[in-house]
Amino acid sequence: MEDFENVITVLKWRSRRTTLAIALLACWGSNSVHGEENEALGIDLGLFQPSAETSLLDPLAITPLAITPVGLSEPDESSDIVSELLESDAEATSQKTVPAEDYEKLLERVGDLESSWKKYQDEQSEESAAKKQKPSLKINGRVHLDNWSFPESDPGINYLESGDPSIDPQDRWVFRRLRLTFSGDVPHNMLYRIQVDFNNPNLPELKDAYLGWHNLPHNQTLLLGNQKRPIGLDHLNSSRHNLFIERPLAVEAFNEDARRLGLCMYGYSDDEVFNWRYGGFLLENISNDGRYIGDSEQAGMYGRLAASPWYDEISGGRGYWHCAVAGSVNRTDGDGTLDTDTNSNEARFRTRPEARSDSRWWDTGRILGAEGYQELAFESMLNIGAFQLTGEYFNTWVQRDALGGFNGSGLHFQGGYLFANYFLTGEHVPLDRLSGTIDRVKPMENFFLVDRLAGGRGSGWGALSMGVRGDYLDLSDSDIRGGQGYTVTAGMNWYWTAYSKVQVNYIAGSIKDAGQGRATGPLLAGVSGDFGIVGARYMIDF
Repeated sequence: MEDFENVITVLKWRSRRTTLAIALLACWGSNSVHGEENEALGIDLGLFQPSAETSLLDPLAITPLAITPVGLSEPDESSDIVSELLESDAEATSQKTVPAEDYEKLLERVGDLESSWKKYQDEQSEESAAKKQKPSLKINGRVHLDNWSFPESDPGINYLESGDPSIDPQDRWVFRRLRLTFSGDVPHNMLYRIQVDFNNPNLPELKDAYLGWHNLPHNQTLLLGNQKRPIGLDHLNSSRHNLFIERPLAVEAFNEDARRLGLCMYGYSDDEVFNWRYGGFLLENISNDGRYIGDSEQAGMYGRLAASPWYDEISGGRGYWHCAVAGSVNRTDGDGTLDTDTNSNEARFRTRPEARSDSRWWDTGRILGAEGYQELAFESMLNIGAFQLTGEYFNTWVQRDALGGFNGSGLHFQGGYLFANYFLTGEHVPLDRLSGTIDRVKPMENFFLVDRLAGGRGSGWGALSMGVRGDYLDLSDSDIRGGQGYTVTAGMNWYWTAYSKVQVNYIAGSIKDAGQGRATGPLLAGVSGDFGIVGARYMIDF
């Protein structure tokens, strides 16, 4: 009885092996039928070149292996019938061979497949090479939706906002940014970028609009067109990455709207410790009309040298110290508001109260008689793990002639800020050493809430940071009353993903000796007032 069971087991095992062999033979023989499919799938049958022994082409001509099937005991003297069956099967299968005619056809088919595959690879290589000779295109965008309220404002603040001390600033929902960006490369080392802001659909604003050359000697890039002037760390940082909703007072006052038409060189050292930017720019803002017309030739030379002498490579940049110095020399048209030239005097410094108010509360107006001004700025950024401490300080000197009732004495304006930020969830603010600016924060866990297929819910909390910033700005000197004051901002950033977050800021501030922006001549006394502002921004970029 035991011998009979062994025979049945062996027969079942041999039957399975024979079925598998027949299936393999069928697949082998169908290669010519599915040649195009093999080509598309990248199957190279040249790997299966047959040997001279045609018997090897027959899957059934496989000598049985000395394998004992599971559950089958080692054959002994009582199981001779099993041995006889195995020997009989091996002898029968060893006599089967593939006809020479079929073998030649198979070789021909394999040759055709190899030829077709090589042709396909050549076509792919040609197509790839052709693409490299054409300009590339990448589309990006961002959506920033703001909500602002002004719970506290004195009559002086109301006057600075609307010109009427009895009308306080109005609460509002605004699209701060609705931007589309088109950029790419043009062989062999050119590039381009066009960015337009549609936050006011009736009056789109031109932001970046330049062409240039990269991979120049000494790791340099040259850009020609509308681009950011290289002064003010917080302005050079992308609005996608900044830690507070609006930029500091001094940064915006001394580099209003940042972008101007110019030619600028960018570069960095081989060890990435140093990076620099320098170039010449026209002073008129062309974001609304895209052109500069006039003979006043108001222009300036700008430059910035930055370094990161300490950068912790081991931690992936969680620790670093960035520092920089920047400056500019500018020529302005001091009588540009009085003569027949179409250009206005660009010697003007102003800013909003770190919120999207209608008016700029700090404002020198266009300084009559100003023939030029110089700027000098310092910046420092220390990051230790989840903690960051950042500050900037600006000086501006204006030379002017007596005109329009003003005394013509030289002016000095100044301002700066200092902020601290800490990630409660352990992330850090990355540094881009090639540009000397901050990079995108990547949460350790994205924010999400979903139902699981297996039941229950899955969730993630994203990243959370808290920060506080102090700002000071003095735009009042001699007979110019542009405003002197400060703000203190408490902020929170909740990162839903690396590409989306919500920001909440509370701003408390005070201003005095202001109002020059609403006057045409010297003021006998400036305007003063205190204010409180609450803002939130919901943002995403792609």
